[in-house]
Amino acid sequence: MPLHNEVDDSVRDDELDINPVYARELTAEIPRYRLPEHGMLPRTALQVVHDELILDGNARLNLATFVTTWMEPEAEQLMAECEAKNMIDKDEYPQTAELERRCVNILSKLWNSPSGSSATGCSTTGSSEACMLGGMALLWRWRARQQAAGRDASRPNLVMGTNVQVCWEKFCRYWQVEPRYVPMEQGRLHLRGAEAAAQCDENTIGVVAIMGSTMDGSYEPVLEISQALDQVQADRGLDIPIHVDGASGGFVAPFLQPELDWDFRVPRVASINASGHKYGLVYPGVGWVLWRTPDALPEDLVFKVNYLGGEMPTFALNFSRPGAQVAAQYYNFIRLGSRGYRQVQQTCQDVALHLSGEIAKMGPFELLTEGRDLPVFAFKLRDDVTTYSVFDLSDRLRMRGWQVPAYTFPADLTGMAVMRIVVRNGFSMDLANLLLADFRKDLEVLGHHPQTQPPPEIQHTRESFRH
Repeated sequence: MPLHNEVDDSVRDDELDINPVYARELTAEIPRYRLPEHGMLPRTALQVVHDELILDGNARLNLATFVTTWMEPEAEQLMAECEAKNMIDKDEYPQTAELERRCVNILSKLWNSPSGSSATGCSTTGSSEACMLGGMALLWRWRARQQAAGRDASRPNLVMGTNVQVCWEKFCRYWQVEPRYVPMEQGRLHLRGAEAAAQCDENTIGVVAIMGSTMDGSYEPVLEISQALDQVQADRGLDIPIHVDGASGGFVAPFLQPELDWDFRVPRVASINASGHKYGLVYPGVGWVLWRTPDALPEDLVFKVNYLGGEMPTFALNFSRPGAQVAAQYYNFIRLGSRGYRQVQQTCQDVALHLSGEIAKMGPFELLTEGRDLPVFAFKLRDDVTTYSVFDLSDRLRMRGWQVPAYTFPADLTGMAVMRIVVRNGFSMDLANLLLADFRKDLEVLGHHPQTQPPPEIQHTRESFRH
């Protein structure tokens, strides 16, 4: 969660004005940063908070986030009914726990766990927590192997591309694991097999492969990475597992690229995570993590608690959370089925390919991806376009409410500024054509009114909104 600082004393006593129409109390002001002395009527409190939130953006026009921003009214009704159910309390809410078990089994089948493998998994608050749990299992298993062999277990490392989501940086810092980043380079925007293998040694706890890079929507070649690690094992005797971060691709590849080997069909894949609240089509926050076999999840990471009633095994970084998102995930599974998910994801990809194709025709842009993996693509200005930047274009699009992020790539392409469009369920072809019309209009304005650009050392650190 974002960190917030205590406000300065000069604004601590600032007050919120309340429209007298809504207030029945004698006072019509409340403090912003202190707990008010007295309460207020519920409709008054609702109006105050509602008025504050109208400044938030329009989710339908947000092409930066991967997170689901629309669900059916029936799903919203179900979630409202389940908000008060504590997901961790499986003794009081056994049927909610049963829905979670069914979801884990559905995902196990979707991700092709081997027959009889007894794949195990759980729900989480999102993919970030799921990645942490997957990383902890890799670390604990490596540590046990090192100790059993009488080797030093104090210098673990994890291999990944610089395009990983920030949760992997957090994992390495929180658990004191050395991150071994493979930098991006021209013509290679994500991790490949040879580069991953070159970073591995006896202290490598695993390799993270991303199914759907945050930077450009591309899939990393899990099978190629696995084959390179097979060669590492043949040459050096190092058996290094793979964790697949399928935050987005875990709910896309099974439906749009069913023949692609990225999941438990690849024997070296030990665990997979995905976000239910991305292309799983559920509101924030639910994620999933599965391990190929029970022994891929070390037993000493699982805690058994009994003070809520029956004894329950639990593996999580948090404890209490609502059961609404799990119920909604199961709702989506039975509501849509395989055909429904395929149709939703295919529609998103059709819109993404239409957008990328039209943007490529506009002239100033160079596509980096097209949206053929995830329905996500990135593009940059041609090198000869120097009178405005992608940040200028992003700012102009925001004037109409569009949130199209502009940002610089990580090492070693920090000098490349790009834009990215994420197409999610609910972003129609009609909206796409409206966006294209605004692109053309804003490009014409920028073409006639050159923008003063900051020096390179500042331009490279300039960013607009991104997830």
